[in-house]
Amino acid sequence: MKQNEERLKELTPLQFEVTQHNATEHPFTGEYYDNHEDGLYVDIVSGEPLFTSLDKFDSGCGWPSFVKPVGDDAIEEKRDTTYGMTRTEVRSRQADSHLGHVFEDGPLESGGLRYCINSAALRFVPVDELDEQGYGEYQRLFEGQGD
Repeated sequence: MKQNEERLKELTPLQFEVTQHNATEHPFTGEYYDNHEDGLYVDIVSGEPLFTSLDKFDSGCGWPSFVKPVGDDAIEEKRDTTYGMTRTEVRSRQADSHLGHVFEDGPLESGGLRYCINSAALRFVPVDELDEQGYGEYQRLFEGQGD
């Protein structure tokens, strides 16, 4: 996609390394690991919606953690056998950006998954900016929150 190619040129070196070369940012250094604001997390490359703050939790691992993606078609999972481990890599569907990994040690009451995601692969859209940034359809997810 030409739009994604243009966006790749705007990424920081860390964002590029994470999304295009499967790098991992250092724990507790990412912009969103401790973000508690309501909103939507989108792919830094394509802008495709990935996760919401409603599904974010503090796992203590140093990266933003979510119990599920925003929709069934938001991400792709691939087997990752790098570094002598077998893990499940998480990638964005449209841009094929490396996001992080999913593990089976999340909150049991929410399905038991922990999507461990690099902040460098994400852009955060605050709930009060969803409409103006073209994500108005996700506003309904936050209705009734904070009442």
